[in-house]
Amino acid sequence: RLRAGLDRRRPWAANHIADAAAPGLQDSMPRAAVLSLHARLHDTPAEAWHDPALVQTWGPRYNVYAVPADDLGVFTLGRLPTDVRGRNRAEDLANQLAELLGDGEQSMSDAAQALGCSSNRLRYAAPTGRILIRWDGARQPMIRMAPSPDLDATEARRELARRFLRHFGPATVESFAGWAGVNLTHARATFSDLEDALVSVTTPLGDAAILDEDVDAFRFASGGSSGTRLLPSGDAYTLWWGDDRSLLVEDAARRNRLWTSRVWPGALFADGEIVGTWRRSGRRVTLQPWTELDDRIRRSLENEAASLPLPDPGGTVAVEWER
Repeated sequence: RLRAGLDRRRPWAANHIADAAAPGLQDSMPRAAVLSLHARLHDTPAEAWHDPALVQTWGPRYNVYAVPADDLGVFTLGRLPTDVRGRNRAEDLANQLAELLGDGEQSMSDAAQALGCSSNRLRYAAPTGRILIRWDGARQPMIRMAPSPDLDATEARRELARRFLRHFGPATVESFAGWAGVNLTHARATFSDLEDALVSVTTPLGDAAILDEDVDAFRFASGGSSGTRLLPSGDAYTLWWGDDRSLLVEDAARRNRLWTSRVWPGALFADGEIVGTWRRSGRRVTLQPWTELDDRIRRSLENEAASLPLPDPGGTVAVEWER
């Protein structure tokens, strides 16, 4: 996970943007995707979320995601239901939205009212790959149509699983299903399709799989990260469920402070470890370390807070420390 972008910051450029967003960037917390990009790329602007290299849609688990524009089909068709009923529901909704919107766009609430359904139901059209959204975090998402991705749904499912294995592995069928928000039948069929490309491995939590092409990267992994980051809620590095979380944060009490039952805080990252949590209100950033940090790390985290690409430019960031 460190090598997937947190080992060092890359320059702000279209190819690096796509690499940083390759596992998908959760954006359900307003502008979390921008902060995830900032943790991996230099000079990330506050308006990075609508860079041409990215698009917004309802991705895994129907959360708001920013994904590489060229990978829209992977994160949508890759989750298209394999059962007839689920697939028909998605396609029927997309067709209704296409007739309603044409080349224009409407707010999620207005579109739902016009179609006589709940707003949340519209999310089920996203796996067709024809739905794009634009959400600035302040109002209802705006919905517009996109051309159908030029990608076979079966290959999209395989590529989505490959992305998961590369960025979140070692992994199991169950963990893939949980992350993608698909049923186990869907997940098992996808892993079965990839059987010849997978290698079984043993982890502290049991047997799992990695991609055959990543074996050397696992075998000869060295170093980590000597930098500091303020990772946002839902960042790919901390997007774990269940027992997997113990691999990242060993102490149970600390896990409960990072993965709360409500809105997750951000994670303080220093020298390859999670060392606390943080929250922001306007231009006030509160840092909550779990242990005493040395002056070098404290200064570096304060500099990270000051450099956050916030949507409300002007003024300085006020940093507060709490225990």
